[in-house]
Amino acid sequence: MTTNSTTNAGAWIRGRRPLPSRGFTLVELMVALSIGLLVTIGILTLLGAMRRTSTTQTGLSTLQENERIAMSLITDMVQTAGYYPNPVTNSPTTLFTAVSPYAAGQFISGLDATSDTLYVRYATNGTDYVIDCMGNTYSAGAQFTLASTLSVVNGYLQCTLNNGTTATTVQLVSGISSMQIWYGVQSKPGSTNNSVDAYVTAANVTDWTKVLTVKVTLNFVNPLAGQPGQPTLSTIGFTRVITLMNKTGVNS
Repeated sequence: MTTNSTTNAGAWIRGRRPLPSRGFTLVELMVALSIGLLVTIGILTLLGAMRRTSTTQTGLSTLQENERIAMSLITDMVQTAGYYPNPVTNSPTTLFTAVSPYAAGQFISGLDATSDTLYVRYATNGTDYVIDCMGNTYSAGAQFTLASTLSVVNGYLQCTLNNGTTATTVQLVSGISSMQIWYGVQSKPGSTNNSVDAYVTAANVTDWTKVLTVKVTLNFVNPLAGQPGQPTLSTIGFTRVITLMNKTGVNS
């Protein structure tokens, strides 16, 4: 009794009585939950925007890299067309015999379709470090002719290499929906300066030995298609004009 009386008296002396314990009111809880919800929504929105930005940048980087690789491979292949070693003892007609889809002396051909096909061939003796579409060189002692076929199948740019004995197909670049090819020719009668004045499809090439350049368009799948605020185009086209080896310029 003495202790309790002393404690109560001390509380009165200090001028206040002990406050009863209490929790949060309903209004306080609702305000706290609303603030927490707003903060959570803001964080989720920021994370979504960052994820979309990362996806966009990754898609564009992949697209640019695939475009660069594909065009480099096609350029190397086209510029190799018609090559043969030792022109003193060899000639196109002796090395490039008639075999489908080529006539004698012909080293480039094509096929029109929804996605076009390109055919080229060239010769090597194993000591000239000629590289095929698969990145390989040949060390064979005997001279032989290589034939490469470029096409787009199931979204892949692929090359089929025929070394005279076997045919091997390899997928080169993905994300391509189609390929269109036009062939630069000199169409004006009597012109002999090797200047392109028309581009035609494979079906309209009348003399394949007169093809001077190849115009290639690759249609890549648009990685941004369907994303908010982005173009709705399903494909993006890349075009390059490639000169055949020693085929353009004024005759001398």
